[in-house]
Amino acid sequence: MVAHVGQGTSRRRWVILGVAVAAQAATSTLVYGLPFLIPAVRSAEGLSLAGAGSLTVAPVLGVLVALIAWGAAADRFGERVVMTIGMTGTGLGALAAVWAPGTGWLAAALVLAGVFSASISAASGRAVLGWFGPTERGLAMGIRQTCQPIGVGIAALTLPWVAGGLGYRAALLVPAALCLLSAVLVALLLLDPPRKPVTDVAVTRSPYRGGRLVRVHLASALLVVPQFVSATFALTYLVSELGWDPVAAGAVLAAVQVFGALGRVGAGVWSDRVASRMRPMRAIAAVVAAFLLVWALGDQTAAWLAVVGLVAVVVVSVTDNGLGFTATAELAGPFWAGRALGIQNTGQNAVALAVAPVFGALIPVAGWTWSLVIAAALPLAAMALTPVRGEVVT
Repeated sequence: MVAHVGQGTSRRRWVILGVAVAAQAATSTLVYGLPFLIPAVRSAEGLSLAGAGSLTVAPVLGVLVALIAWGAAADRFGERVVMTIGMTGTGLGALAAVWAPGTGWLAAALVLAGVFSASISAASGRAVLGWFGPTERGLAMGIRQTCQPIGVGIAALTLPWVAGGLGYRAALLVPAALCLLSAVLVALLLLDPPRKPVTDVAVTRSPYRGGRLVRVHLASALLVVPQFVSATFALTYLVSELGWDPVAAGAVLAAVQVFGALGRVGAGVWSDRVASRMRPMRAIAAVVAAFLLVWALGDQTAAWLAVVGLVAVVVVSVTDNGLGFTATAELAGPFWAGRALGIQNTGQNAVALAVAPVFGALIPVAGWTWSLVIAAALPLAAMALTPVRGEVVT
């Protein structure tokens, strides 16, 4: 993996970890938090569920097209400069979206913001992995991966409330302000990890020989489906199917994100203790599939059971992400880490981008129950792809 300092030799690495979490959480309020505006967008713009869902995941399209390029930039120029540029661009893109005329220009501004936010995923992960050794890397990446639940939680708590009072456009000021503030923190506090000169030709060889890394990418991408089905449609389900108030539903889902964040840390610690990223990842896939079926059963039988399944999916479906991310960096090595992390996130965001329109169109036709059953099949497929046999953590 990336050259790292010894454990205990640098207290600053924990500050760097905190800055990375703050930066990624800020971008997550925009990239993954906008589905909490779906009811407000539908009301203001008269869009269908699929249309509103597609608009609110527009930043993910920007992330998708730019991840690999930003990863290569981090490999070459370092994490600090890439993240500073990315956070600034994300904040300014979100500000442009506030005043963009019409939904077409709004979508374009959100895509642009997503392009800049893509820099954070590969660069911040690379920085964290570079400062921590193998025995605490799962913990560090588990903490770093709390950024998405934290960001989504902030979005769930604030965006419906701001949209209810000032409109959904004004709600975009929240992620804009958070990203610009984080840009300042990155510029002032983040340090690139030390890098050893590359002298071993084997280090520069493609890590994609043998197919193990490809299987990690594919399994991780499939596990995005339950995560984004719940993230995109949980609030809509609570409001449209169970009659909840949007602000109250957002507050509940924000509180639930705390448990998702803790789950990511727990999964990281688990992987450190068993010296395996893939065994915990496979177990999590099985649990997610089971809870999707609980949600589906509750949709047919009892509202309380549906809520139990929904909440469990929201919590558990995010816990595997750090495991795939860490395994990718460890398998790729220092010369390929940024690009491999970019490829990992590209696959995940490609699936995430498809979830909103596909399931937004499927739910009105097949109904919630069968849509959730279909979603449950994907983590089961991920279990078969997860490369457990022969894993070595380095």
